[in-house]
Amino acid sequence: MPHTTHSYQPRQGHGLRHDPFNAIVGPRPIGWISTRSASGVDNLAPYSFFNAFNYVPPIIGFASIGYKDTLRNIEETGEFVWNLTTRALAEAMNQSCAAVGPEVSEFALAGLTALASTMVEPPRVAESPVTFECKRTQILQLQGADGAQVDTWLVLGEVVAVHIDQALLKDGVYDTAAAGPILRGGGLADYFTVGPEQLFRMHRPR
Repeated sequence: MPHTTHSYQPRQGHGLRHDPFNAIVGPRPIGWISTRSASGVDNLAPYSFFNAFNYVPPIIGFASIGYKDTLRNIEETGEFVWNLTTRALAEAMNQSCAAVGPEVSEFALAGLTALASTMVEPPRVAESPVTFECKRTQILQLQGADGAQVDTWLVLGEVVAVHIDQALLKDGVYDTAAAGPILRGGGLADYFTVGPEQLFRMHRPR
């Protein structure tokens, strides 16, 4: 039977109950980003548009939709930390989404421990099993195909220090499934987990 297709042009609307774009490009790793303002206030916020972009040097990035405290702090200081979100930390991560003023630290709001970093000023989430300390490399304001600027900024940073719970290293190999990361799906509140049941191996052709 031939497939029936729902087609649309995004600028004209999708015609569905909920925009499918986020669900199609997913699930996505979460950028749980900690920063410190120039005045010394710590901030922690999750970003669902996040990924890794380069091996050497290791570069990660996330997109801030709207000009938020995280973006301002990174512009001021040039530093941030990425913290791995796991199933055990899901509720705390969700609490850090709260819309609060820049004077409020989401670490306290979410009941998390701020752990001193080794190469940057922003703290790590002590409860997170993996953290990346990062130095800003670029901040790019996005634009559409028509050249018009979008109210979204792509933040890129070089990873200058990595911290991994040794329990996640098996014979020198990082065990993704054992970490139990959560990922953002689509819909209004959909998240996914990664576990050993999802694992399959496929080697590149030689």
